[in-house]
Amino acid sequence: MKKQGFFALFISLFAAELAVLFWFVRQPVSSGQNVILANEVFHTVQEDWEQLRQHPNTAGQEYTVLDEKGNVRFQTSPGISQSIHQAILHGDTILPVQKNGRLAGTLILWNGAEERLQAQKQMAAILLAVLFLLQLGAGVGYFCWIDQRIIKPFERLRGFAGRIAGGNLDIPLEMDRGNVFGAFTESFDIMRSELKQARQAEREANQSKKELVAKLSHDIKTPVASIKAASEVGEALAGEKRQRETYQQIIKKADQINTLVSNLFAASLEELSQLSVKAEDICSEALSELLEQADYRHYAKLREPPSCMIYVDRLRLLQVFDNLFANSYKYADTPIQVDFYQKECYLAVVVEDFGGGVGQEELPLLKQKYIRGKNAEGLEGAGLGLFISDYFMKEMKGELSLQNGEHGLRVTVSLLLSGMSDESTI
Repeated sequence: MKKQGFFALFISLFAAELAVLFWFVRQPVSSGQNVILANEVFHTVQEDWEQLRQHPNTAGQEYTVLDEKGNVRFQTSPGISQSIHQAILHGDTILPVQKNGRLAGTLILWNGAEERLQAQKQMAAILLAVLFLLQLGAGVGYFCWIDQRIIKPFERLRGFAGRIAGGNLDIPLEMDRGNVFGAFTESFDIMRSELKQARQAEREANQSKKELVAKLSHDIKTPVASIKAASEVGEALAGEKRQRETYQQIIKKADQINTLVSNLFAASLEELSQLSVKAEDICSEALSELLEQADYRHYAKLREPPSCMIYVDRLRLLQVFDNLFANSYKYADTPIQVDFYQKECYLAVVVEDFGGGVGQEELPLLKQKYIRGKNAEGLEGAGLGLFISDYFMKEMKGELSLQNGEHGLRVTVSLLLSGMSDESTI
């Protein structure tokens, strides 16, 4: 239901409540007495005045007969007025009874005004209660609509922004384009796609730079080695001390150039180790949410992890799970099995697909930079996902291990339990 429908329903219910109140207020205060029936009762009482104890109530009207002193002589029901004072309070009809030209007593005809008023109050209360419950139900429904169409999409947007801030651009933002944030989320996903392409172009440029550095280092080392060799020969053949010192200086500078080139090549491979990891104690129940976010294709049947406290960086752990599920989607594209178990001071999260695994000789290499399995041919990727994930797990005092399982590649993420690390007790 659209929000206009909710507003129309609220207004209709509010108008109905006002209508019930208006109806109750406008109810006329009437004795409700039947004049013909009252005359019949009056004449019957006058005729049977001397024999009221045997007087039959044939009119079907409730009434009370008082003598001249106000004592009850006859009464059809014990629940009606028994005195003139009560009759006045209840709005009953009071008629004097005369016998032989003098006042013999009083006839009080019960008109049921109080009971009718109570019935009207009860009816108004029931109607208002029903309308209030409908209004409450509409309010709950509207809140659920807001929660599903606005709050939850906004929370997913926030999580998506956190992933982008963490550098994860592989997982698309899958949302209902028809909700309130539809166009907004589509723009976000376009931004993610553009950022991913830009990041890929940047990665390729950096890779080209590293290859250029490696090539130049090799090209520079070759002539430097020749210069050094020639200088060593010249030093050996030099007859004068000054010439030998000159050759020795050339040899030192050649060694210095060789060291600088080697350092330049090594430095180009070190920037990945600058990603910060800030671990803290969290409840293991958060793993369900992180795994659910990572498994955006819903390939895995997730169950609740054992209840405990773990020492992790929530964002970096989400990146680890994102990399594992993204790799499974890309290389296996099968259902995923997720299990938990505790070993010593770790909580292990085991993620296994049904893709048949990789070659045994490839397993030790997959966590290295730029290394990909043979099944990665023709697929997009840089070979950094497992390397980065392994780095994050080491920084969180945990471990990432790879094995060929029963059905496919089996990745075990070992998370340190709280209290088992010096850092966690600070």
